[in-house]
Amino acid sequence: MKTSEKLTILADAAKYDASCSSSGSSRSNTAGGIGSAAMSGICHSWSADGRCISLLKILLSNDCIFDCAYCLSRRSNTLPRATFTAEEVADLTINFYLRNYIEGLFLSSAVYGSPDRTMADMVDVCRLLRKKHRFNGYIHLKVIPGSSPELVRQAGFLADRLSVNIELPSEQSLKMLAPQKTKRTIMVPMQQIGEEYSGFQRDRMKSRNVPCFCPAGQSTQMIVGASAESDLQILTLTENLYTRMQLKRVYYSAYMAVNTSPNLPALTSGPPLVREHRLYQADWLLRFYRFQAHEILSAAHPFLDDRLDPKVAWALRNFDLFPIDINRASYEELLRVPGIGVTSARRIIATRRLCAIREEDLKKIGLVVKRARHFITIGGKYLGDHTMSHQQLVGAMRSAEKPGSIKLLRETRQLRLF
Repeated sequence: MKTSEKLTILADAAKYDASCSSSGSSRSNTAGGIGSAAMSGICHSWSADGRCISLLKILLSNDCIFDCAYCLSRRSNTLPRATFTAEEVADLTINFYLRNYIEGLFLSSAVYGSPDRTMADMVDVCRLLRKKHRFNGYIHLKVIPGSSPELVRQAGFLADRLSVNIELPSEQSLKMLAPQKTKRTIMVPMQQIGEEYSGFQRDRMKSRNVPCFCPAGQSTQMIVGASAESDLQILTLTENLYTRMQLKRVYYSAYMAVNTSPNLPALTSGPPLVREHRLYQADWLLRFYRFQAHEILSAAHPFLDDRLDPKVAWALRNFDLFPIDINRASYEELLRVPGIGVTSARRIIATRRLCAIREEDLKKIGLVVKRARHFITIGGKYLGDHTMSHQQLVGAMRSAEKPGSIKLLRETRQLRLF
């Protein structure tokens, strides 16, 4: 099979992986080398679904020994199979880079032969790029669950970012939909990457001669809607991954029905894209707004509201904490106000050191006034509508959301390279 034919098959098979991140690494070019990776990210153009198209995003192989119910590349499916050699992937990456098609590589793979064999071939791709071609561009490598710690360690010294896909949010779901995978085989390499990343980061603070290990950190991906877990279960798992595994990002991928199975849900209205969107918003609250999973959701309310931003939903459930005086509230309290972001909260704190904030200053600071006004006061003046009941406020905030207008269409095509 020609390399171009393999590329057609394996680039298309890679489109279901959402965790295509491309920032957080600053690998400088070296004398005689090719490319570089910038801390601010290398994304210069985006596909309609928000994914970076400046990376060559492919599978090393789609010839899988596993039979996961949700996966297009599952062993029992009848479809064209292909496997690149390490040299083919390295040559493609360099040739596309020199043509200015791409600025880095996102490499994943189905498991062929064994996890160790697959991982060893992926590491060989990175080694060829770094050592033979002296490529200093961005490389994101998927770690195969069940591969040996030594291969994971080698991958960490060669790639900018590593990721181990959790796929499903619970061990019970794994047993039902991916019986050949176990929670342990997924969590062990994830924990190893987290520990080694933290260890090398501490050592580099003492000496610059310490080698970089996975400088852009690690990420993972979960499929949303393929199994029955609640949003509370998903966010609780996410919170634990951030705090215990030192993950940089958790990606959520709305379940797409590519197979038929009695264990898979029947989608009547397409993939749960709004749910995916709300999970990303809640994830933002965990990472930047100092929320905890049990605050965003509870056993009484285990699912995010499709019609409300999670931060607005929390504020409406805890309306007794509002309104707050914008000139007196702490930074943590300001972060809880709908319409106030991290940047605007910092501006408020900085401005207050010089003078009191006035109502006419709010837009200049960056507040979304039409949201924030229901939850703040300035100089004792409430900016919301005193005549509006709590139920009316909930209805007004919901009508302002208009989920149908959210641009969440997932285009399945990738950048055409020919």
